[in-house]
Amino acid sequence: MLPFVLSFACVAYVGFTTAHVTTAAPSLSVAFTNALPTRAALPPKQAWCPSEIFCVGELLQTVNIAHLYPDDKIFVDKPTSKPAQDVLENFQSISSSATYGEVVQFVENNFREEGLELEGLELANFKSDPAFLNNVTAPIVKAFAQTVHSYWKQLVRGTNTSTLCTGGSTGCESSLIPLNHTFVVPGGRFREQYYWDSFWIVEGLIESELYDIVNATLQNFMDELDNFGFIPNGGRTYYLNRSQPPLFIQMLWRYVIASGDRAILKRALPLAEKELKWWDANRSLQVRSVLNVTHKVYHYSASNSAPRPESYLTDFMTANLSDMDDTQKAALYAELASGAESGWDYTIRWFAPTADGSHDGIRSLKVRSTIPVDLNSILYRDHILLANLYGRDDPETASAHRQAAAALHAAILDLLWDPAKLAFYDYNLDTRSRNNLFSAANFYPLWSGIIPPELLSSSEKAFGHFSSLNLALNRYNGTFPSTFIVSGQQWDAPNAWPPHQYIILQALRALPSNVTSGALPTPPSGHSTFNLIPEGQLGLDEFQLPSQPLNGDEGIYSMSGRAADINKLNGTVLNGGNATDGEGWAKALERQLANRYIASAFCSWRATGGSIDGVLPRLSPEELNVTQSVNNTGNMFEKFSNVDIDSAGRGGEYTVQVNISLPCQPSDVERLNKAGFGWTNGVLLWVSSLYGGMLVEPECPNLLTRIGTVRLTKNRPHAVAQAVAQAPMRLLSGAVKGVETRVVL
Repeated sequence: MLPFVLSFACVAYVGFTTAHVTTAAPSLSVAFTNALPTRAALPPKQAWCPSEIFCVGELLQTVNIAHLYPDDKIFVDKPTSKPAQDVLENFQSISSSATYGEVVQFVENNFREEGLELEGLELANFKSDPAFLNNVTAPIVKAFAQTVHSYWKQLVRGTNTSTLCTGGSTGCESSLIPLNHTFVVPGGRFREQYYWDSFWIVEGLIESELYDIVNATLQNFMDELDNFGFIPNGGRTYYLNRSQPPLFIQMLWRYVIASGDRAILKRALPLAEKELKWWDANRSLQVRSVLNVTHKVYHYSASNSAPRPESYLTDFMTANLSDMDDTQKAALYAELASGAESGWDYTIRWFAPTADGSHDGIRSLKVRSTIPVDLNSILYRDHILLANLYGRDDPETASAHRQAAAALHAAILDLLWDPAKLAFYDYNLDTRSRNNLFSAANFYPLWSGIIPPELLSSSEKAFGHFSSLNLALNRYNGTFPSTFIVSGQQWDAPNAWPPHQYIILQALRALPSNVTSGALPTPPSGHSTFNLIPEGQLGLDEFQLPSQPLNGDEGIYSMSGRAADINKLNGTVLNGGNATDGEGWAKALERQLANRYIASAFCSWRATGGSIDGVLPRLSPEELNVTQSVNNTGNMFEKFSNVDIDSAGRGGEYTVQVNISLPCQPSDVERLNKAGFGWTNGVLLWVSSLYGGMLVEPECPNLLTRIGTVRLTKNRPHAVAQAVAQAPMRLLSGAVKGVETRVVL
């Protein structure tokens, strides 16, 4: 088999403003004089996206086929430098038989910096010592939380009216949806306001006592509900065919409870109703269960029959490097957009299995045919919280929402709950049955307040529902993965996402004390924590679980038996905090997961150059060289690896987001923004506030003793996919000009 080469190109960032706006210079791997390859037929235009520049059309396809940038999103985030008609006329002069160089020249002559319409703002009400810090007792953790708290100052944004495109015959054109109020961006390529990210950003802003920014965030979402009838995925026009998990009502609830500001409800309540009506009209359907009961439930289903503009080349290649006909391509494009609407883009959870249990990867997406546990749980909680917001002021409307919640409660328990496996699973419309794939979505119902009767009546069964968490904490170095399947997709193992750790902690807190006060169960002699999981819950045998690599090399711990629980300590787990007398099993798991989350964020930040003056010294250049971070000052990643707390997660359509850009020259480092990632920061501040008294200083692995290579041997072919996906990020991050990383299969 020929070597598989992972190549990384350096991207030159040459323009900076007060918003830390960067512009990526085109970087080609072919000669400028080479002609573009023959282009396939254009996909159909999309009614929801009429722009001839930033939506499906000859211009967008030509620029993407030239592949000027490592991320498709860069181009569609660039405003034009002249009126749209002039840009289109200029394009016509090169579009018939364009060379790569002509496309580069066209873009440079007709477009400006991506993100130019946004600007950084001052946080007028920022407090350097918010009250939540008093909850944190460990000095290092407290200093780290305070450092992360300060990152809001680098992530706050507003619309830059001086550079905003006005359109028409004289103004430039842009894909930006201008917002009237301040907001916080996630970071990295996500330079706009995003929908579901904002929930965890809001949690952090509340802990930071930045209530005015939370209010402004909600006002932006209300403006979008006024203008579009729903909240789009993010603040770009190319997102106007899809939403994201509907968490606006839950953000509103948190803000009102935390701030006491009920005046916002006069505007917010009618718009909350408007959002729920949109989901009802566009994403609901009727499903009959095996009990012969018909339920109204919800699914993700974006209207789309073309590549997503922000991932155009990725989608285009996915559809065209196959024997799909036009109808099949259109269906795949709809699935890709629907997967993006789910927030889980992408995961094996959405793949349709074939008769032999395999799948065709991303081309087998069946998002629209899935009734997701998480979406329906979120909507249940929306109705409950909206009823609470109405309260006594409008008892009739409150009652209607409680009835809608009750109907969803019944549907979720009927369609999605498996009382034998003690877990929730997505419902498959094609097979008219529950799927067998276990995921972190299992914990959304309890977070939302849906607790099956089996869990309320038995401590053993309540623990069984969380037994996979106990396994993950004992078996792996990090937190809880999205699934226990290594697929190469970013919402699968080994990736562990901050929102999921928050949701699992909240789910644990939802259980009553009468089923959580007992001690944490221990497996029988000679067995691992896998033995405590209800039969069939994970859908995997123990040997099929992802392994925990040792030293990033050949040493992989045993996959079964007591030795698999490599992190087990007396009464706790490594980086799980200290056990206390009389601690119930749920509190023990909360303590362990909270500490492990802090360790994942802290150790990966420190391994990439993080330090705190007078408190935490910087690692040595020799250590930082391992992570190629000699010139870096610490990264907060959007996702973590649950097998390597020194590194970020990996896989998916784009590189790991940290709100920085790897510089082409060391001298560029001082310009970079290390403040991301929004929801990572928000969850960290929430965890610090809620669990501060039980958090201890993390024990980070020694970088100098963990250097290795990914070696795949012929006698372990089953380990190929795992080893590639689990290879420490530092081994696959040769993103320096002229450097390429190779994994030989």
